[in-house]
Amino acid sequence: MILDSIKRIGIAGAGTMGSGIALIFAKKGYKVIVTDLSIKLLEDSRKLVDIFNQTLLAEGLMTRDEEERVMSNIEYSLDKSAFKDCDLIIEAIVEKLEVKQSFWKEVEAIAKKDAYLASNTSGLSINSISEEVINKSRFVGMHFWNPPHIVPLVELIKGNETSDETVQVLKSLMKIIDKEPVVVQKDTPGFIGNRLQFAAFREALHILEEGVGTVEDIDKAMRFGPGFRYPILGPLETADLGGLDTFYYISSYLFEDLSDMKKAPEILKERIDSEKLGVKTKEGFYDYSDGRDEEVIKRRDSMFIKMLKLNNSTDEK
Repeated sequence: MILDSIKRIGIAGAGTMGSGIALIFAKKGYKVIVTDLSIKLLEDSRKLVDIFNQTLLAEGLMTRDEEERVMSNIEYSLDKSAFKDCDLIIEAIVEKLEVKQSFWKEVEAIAKKDAYLASNTSGLSINSISEEVINKSRFVGMHFWNPPHIVPLVELIKGNETSDETVQVLKSLMKIIDKEPVVVQKDTPGFIGNRLQFAAFREALHILEEGVGTVEDIDKAMRFGPGFRYPILGPLETADLGGLDTFYYISSYLFEDLSDMKKAPEILKERIDSEKLGVKTKEGFYDYSDGRDEEVIKRRDSMFIKMLKLNNSTDEK
């Protein structure tokens, strides 16, 4: 299939990720069908898309015509057979390997023979997910980042049998929908983004556990130090600008002292056992009671949108 032949997008999973992905494609004029297991989930998805639209409208990132296009281009269904006419099917269901395998075994039998098949997994093996897929050449990982209607990155992950043609067509498609695609050349746990994210997370937990810094100061050090650079410069480019000799000498003594823990630390397990899971339970490393949960989400999205606008203005130049 060629890029211009992709007209209809199927999305399995009506949660935050599936809803955001649906909005992205619908805004660009693609016909989208979203499926899930209950009417309520589909209704919630419709509400989510409307909320996302209102945010984008308020920030000047969407016009009223685009809003109408989004709402008219998205359909909802409980029936997976709705995927039979789709040119690209994106699965954004629960992160359980056996559930995803079962889904793809069923859906491949329904799908067009030349349809592209993509899993929006955050880190599960693409080879394992596609174990029951017969034509693995058209199967790829397509990892959008949350919130997908704002964050530009999409990782395209090649399985052992994913064809180069599949990757190139979908890479071009990501650019059409204003995303920044990166290709993960081989199936590896966590891909690129989450490996970098969790390396920083592991070290942050280690620093906290060792009593080197408080929760607030660890986050502040990242936000106003490395995190201040990273929207503009990646870690390897940062090293180039700082001098690879300097980074080599620092690595020579610092790597030995960095965390190499292979299991999640007790400081994290204690919070899990106490059901302090973060925003979803109103407490994690921080207190999110009394409306602080909504405040932090609004602040996050507002800052993300400012960064997105900056990226867009830079690209236009």
